Amino acid sequence: MPIADNVVFEDDVLVFHPDLVNLYGCTIGRGTRIGTFVEIQSDVHVGAKCKIQSHSFICSGVIIEDEVFVGHGVMFTNDRYPAATNADGALQGSEDWVCLPTRICSGASIGSNATILPDVVIGRRAMVAAGAVVTKDVPEYAIVAGNPARVIGSTRDMSESGR
Repeated sequence: MPIADNVVFEDDVLVFHPDLVNLYGCTIGRGTRIGTFVEIQSDVHVGAKCKIQSHSFICSGVIIEDEVFVGHGVMFTNDRYPAATNADGALQGSEDWVCLPTRICSGASIGSNATILPDVVIGRRAMVAAGAVVTKDVPEYAIVAGNPARVIGSTRDMSESGR
């Protein structure tokens, strides 16, 4: 089943093509919109009035606050050193894995095809450019771009120009 019984939807959530998403064990806030081919895993909280665009992957351990935009094909990760096997060659299991948290603060915007590594905070009203790879915290109102993502501007400048 694409949407598991343990998903909590607050009021006025819209999931485009519910048969073409994979949602389980997550909470989706009031008025949020979720696009096609999105996966949101267990222990994820998505706040109110968010937009999650198609083909995005939000893994366990991610908290998305209110009014956040997640562009098409955004990938979150939650393991700094993923591996298929342990040091002894045995397949790695859940007991070998450490889920590192990630927080996206209110009003932030993440451009298409960005990759967000674990254990970072993207600050309030910050903007991550399309294709950026976020490896460390992004300050409030910062615009970051590149691989690794670096500060290239401020969203405060955008506000002054009328946007």
